[in-house]
Amino acid sequence: MKVAVVGAGWAGLAAAVRATQAGHDVTVFDAAPMPGGRARSDGEGALSSDNGQHILLGGYTRTLALMRDVGVDIDAAFLRSPLAMTYLDGTGFALPRGGNRLFAAARALGSARGFTAIDKLSTVGMAILWQLQRFRCADALTVDEMLRRLPTPRVRAALIEPLCVAALNTPPAQASAAVFLRVLRDSLFGARAASDLLLPRVPLARLLPLPAVAWLRAHGATVHLRRRVLGLARDGAGWAVRCGAPADGAGGDQPSSPTGRFDRVILAATATEAARLAGAIAPEWAATAAALEHEPIVTLELRVPRRPWPSTMLTLASDATRHPAQFAFRLGHQDGELDRVTVVVSAAGDWLARGTDELVAAALAQWRTIFAVPPHEPVECLGVRADRRATFRCVAGVVRPPRHVAPGLLAAGDYVEGPYPATLEAAVLAGEAAAAALA
Repeated sequence: MKVAVVGAGWAGLAAAVRATQAGHDVTVFDAAPMPGGRARSDGEGALSSDNGQHILLGGYTRTLALMRDVGVDIDAAFLRSPLAMTYLDGTGFALPRGGNRLFAAARALGSARGFTAIDKLSTVGMAILWQLQRFRCADALTVDEMLRRLPTPRVRAALIEPLCVAALNTPPAQASAAVFLRVLRDSLFGARAASDLLLPRVPLARLLPLPAVAWLRAHGATVHLRRRVLGLARDGAGWAVRCGAPADGAGGDQPSSPTGRFDRVILAATATEAARLAGAIAPEWAATAAALEHEPIVTLELRVPRRPWPSTMLTLASDATRHPAQFAFRLGHQDGELDRVTVVVSAAGDWLARGTDELVAAALAQWRTIFAVPPHEPVECLGVRADRRATFRCVAGVVRPPRHVAPGLLAAGDYVEGPYPATLEAAVLAGEAAAAALA
């Protein structure tokens, strides 16, 4: 079949690769000059910058398989390390590799530094309770509500809440406990390597987007960048796809016509863009997609005085009033007496409402407090990236649109119905599922 994929993000690229492997004639359209969607780089070179700090887990099996299929060397592309929630003073826990994952997690939590015996017992009891409940709960339950009895306040604040914000990008008071438990089941308590942290050594574009585009073109697919799809319309048993004129500097696109008839269409654009395109075709589906609320993520690049770090990823003590950042990263070789670090503020909606300047000032003050940096030593912000629609808000009871939009029209994206929050693995899974449903 002739298949149009609208969007060259991770979901769209996954759909296009799998559809091409299945023997379909695939054409990809994307309005941006670079593929990758919300996990992209600003250029093709090794020194290009990303739109934020992205982390993968060892349990992202479909994402890693897709990377391998398009020629990515996984071992060279990532720094792999066991999951650790480590604070500057060494408190926190590190998950060992191997063995039964429930016992490994219980062992890690039981040996965590900075927690009392009651903290540890309550945490191990919580892990056993989740296992007995098969990591399931009511859809309407929030993470805060789930944690009312277990564990203790110290464990909630230092371990569970940072994990929730990192995984769901939603504050625990609103976050879906059902989705959070599914994430924990498949990562922290999943296969032996599922919880490993995979930190990119290369720009995001070289992890999947550029290799996937090269693979698609080498296997006969057509990829149009800088071509926005303006509308869809039924054309007999198929679909007519109408595009705008190519933007300036669109050299490199293949010469095929950007407007034509297709047997199937996969909407792999954002929820907002997909709702626009499907509005007149499937109003109820479009309304569900448009109703999704979004939560921002802010990434700051700082230049700071060099200090000892216990791990590549550092967990930061955060709160809603003075300390906005939850995690910091220090990757690669560092020169001189200063470090370049990346600081991440997830679930950043309330902070951005106060203004970017206030958020930056709070993050710099937070760094000075945590590392005890005296006033005469510089702590500078080199850049701020605010993705105001980074993910949908994964709140308790959230209603997500289904994969099937209309006959011959499918949706793929991390917001489509599925077990996971808005992650790269969710996007790839959605893309692969849409490709499998083409027939």
